[in-house]
Order: sequence, then C-alpha cells, then structure tokens
Amino acid sequence: MGKITRRSIIILNFPFSILNFFVSLQEKAMKGFASDNYSGIHPQILKALSDVNSDHAPAYGNDVYTEKAIQQFKQLLGKSVEVYFTFIGTAANVLGLKALTQPYHAVICAETAHINVDECGAPERFLGCKLLTVPTIDGKLRIADIEKFQSLVDFEHHAQPKVISISQTTELGTLYTPDEIKALADYAHSHNMYLHMDGARIANAAAALKMSIKGFTFDCGVDVLSFGGTKNGMMYGEAIVFKDASLCQNFKYIRKQGMQLASKMRYISAQFSAYLSDDLYLKTACHANAMAQLLVEKLSDIPEIEVTQKSSANAVFAKLPKAIIKPLQDEYFFYEWNEQNQEVRWMCSWDTTETEIENFVNLIKKLLKTT
Repeated sequence: MGKITRRSIIILNFPFSILNFFVSLQEKAMKGFASDNYSGIHPQILKALSDVNSDHAPAYGNDVYTEKAIQQFKQLLGKSVEVYFTFIGTAANVLGLKALTQPYHAVICAETAHINVDECGAPERFLGCKLLTVPTIDGKLRIADIEKFQSLVDFEHHAQPKVISISQTTELGTLYTPDEIKALADYAHSHNMYLHMDGARIANAAAALKMSIKGFTFDCGVDVLSFGGTKNGMMYGEAIVFKDASLCQNFKYIRKQGMQLASKMRYISAQFSAYLSDDLYLKTACHANAMAQLLVEKLSDIPEIEVTQKSSANAVFAKLPKAIIKPLQDEYFFYEWNEQNQEVRWMCSWDTTETEIENFVNLIKKLLKTT
C-alpha cells in the first residue's frame, strides 16, 4: 500500500494503479484508526431507518418523524432553539455561518479548524467571507489570540470580524471548558459578534466533560451549533441548531439555496430520533472515549511513543519512529498528521473494541523490535 498522509494520496497512474490501490485497501481489515467517520451505522439507528421505510410520508420535513426529532432537540437543548437538518457537516457549518454573516464580514477561527483546513474553501466561496485564522498549540482559541482583530473594526478597507468559530472537540482532540466557552461568547457579544460551534464530535465532548450538551453550548452563550451525528454511529445527517428564532429568520431559504433541503427528510430525522433516545449518543461517545483512553494507557509504557496532545475524548495524537509508520499503516489504516515530525492521529469509534486496541499496541511493540 502506498504512503498515506492526511492531506494527500500518492498520485498513481490511472486506471490500473488506482484500482489496485483501492483493491489493496479493501483486502485489508479496514477497521483501523483513521477516522470515526469510517465506522458503520449503529444497529439501533439502522433499525430506525428500516422502521420509517414504509408507506408514504410528506416531503421536505413536513412529516411526523421530523417533528418528533425537533421536539427531542428542544428537550435536550432548550425550548427556544430552532433546528434544521442537513446531509453533511460542511453544509451545517457553512449554512449556519451564512445565517450570521454578510460577504463583507470575517470569521475568526483556529488555524487547524475544519472550516479552514478540510472544507475545500466552501466557507469562503458560499459565504463570501474572509477567514481570519489563529495559530494555536492545542486547537483552542483564546481571547488574547483574537483581540488583535479589533483593529479591523469600522475600517472599510478590511473585512469586518463578525463570528468567532470554535470546534468542540477541537481538531486536535482537545476540549474547551465551559468557562472558556463563556469567556469567548461574552467577548464576542460585547464586540457585536456571534459565537459559532462546530460540534461534529459534540457527543464525545459531552461524554468527556460529563455535562449536558446544553450546559456547555447555549447556557454558555453559543449562538449557533453544528450538531454532528455521522462520526458517532449515524449513517449521515447533521443539524444546525440556533439558540433562538431571531438568529435564523428566512433560514429556510438559505438551506434550500444551499442544496441541503432533503426531500425525504424522514431518513435523517429518524436517525436523530434514535440517536437522541435513551442517551444513545452519549453511550456511543462514552465508549469511543474510553477506547482512546485505553490506547493512551497501553502506549504509556512504550518509551519510543510520545503522546503529543491531552487525549480528552476519542482522538490520540502521537509521535512515533518513522520506520514503523508505513508497516503499521499496512495493517491498520490511519493518517500521518504531520509528516515533518512523524506525528500521527488515531481515532477511536463507537465500535472500537478492546481486542483491537490490544492487537494494535502489540503490533507497535513488535515493529519497534524488528525495525
């Protein structure tokens, strides 16, 4: 198998090299640690899809399943919230930000933010806004990092800061505390800005913080939340949750123009309904987090491995000898995060098992002895 990095795949001669490359991937037991996006659908969510797959239902969200899911969100996050479903996380982020901005505005985010690194310029294209990025050591924004942008305010030659966007958990697997979120929200609101949260792994954050999602989002001043499910057992589907109706006037038109108004919305809604029932979202996230902690624990007695970030949820970042990266990838698919210093990212999922962790660590030890 060719060398796999987070940002690129080796360019191969088409068509046979590409075909052979992906065939080689499929021949392997692809249950590795590349991303929680790689996991399958939780059986309860798959059953929910099957259960609504009968008869006809009104389209475009005018069905009983969508109404039920929205009411569940209100129970979880507050009666005043407004909920809109989308297919994917990039759309949830971009359209949520669209509701808050004009093209002359700017969005402040960490340099590592998903909206900056992994959305192919979609925010800039569809918002028309500039992203103002901040280097961080742990993926977290701090007020001291963003105060400099106030010098741009009310000067027509510069894009105007309008939104602070944070990720919970961050792209480096770290967590904002509720106090840190509230401080950013207070700063944003006192400077005529909004606070947006990319919650692709919001359930993992709740499990790690041992708090309700409302407790570290809207109770702390978050204005718009992208609420993810795909990385934690859903087939597809995300939700844009606004703190109240004042933030999303005419948003139904924005979603339609953004090509995210699902005709058969019941298949997104039913997934969320199962996901939010009986704390399934929390149970799956707790398991994924626990597997990451187990991995860190088992790595702790291997001196050649350095865990580079505090593993707060279901991500583990580590540096390891370059000689073992490719042989390890040959057996377990994962990404090199930073090729310059041999840093990799390992993600645990709702279906990761202790046996998989044990076998993975044993292979690391074996490779360290033989390379």
